[in-house]
Amino acid sequence: MYDRLLLAVDDSDAAERVINAAREMAVLSDGEVWALHVRENEVFGRGGLFATETAAQALSVVEHAAQELDDAGVKAHYEVRNAIYGRTAHEIVDAARAHDADVIVMGSTGRTDLTSLMHGNTAHKVIHLSDRPVLVVR
Repeated sequence: MYDRLLLAVDDSDAAERVINAAREMAVLSDGEVWALHVRENEVFGRGGLFATETAAQALSVVEHAAQELDDAGVKAHYEVRNAIYGRTAHEIVDAARAHDADVIVMGSTGRTDLTSLMHGNTAHKVIHLSDRPVLVVR
């Protein structure tokens, strides 16, 4: 099974399902989970970076996930990383490597395959970039 899981979590409607999936996998394998939230920043020329959420909002996302896991008896860690818009998938894959995760567990936006091909999708990008299994929860 998977001893080390990276849980990429956001504040979407699917977040609770993603947390539940990671919890179930970790309980089955007596594994530990690294909950990760990537805070995206927009770049505006000379204006610098503009965050779409505050640091406190980002931290609350991963703290909630870690608390849910901890309440279930799963050893959980959490972190927030910052990325320039469009680089979230790279941060997720980098975190999985840094924590030597056996699997990445994350949600999907629910877009159709055609829409995802046209506009991109973080889950598709992670699958493409990752050298380890990725479980996408819808």
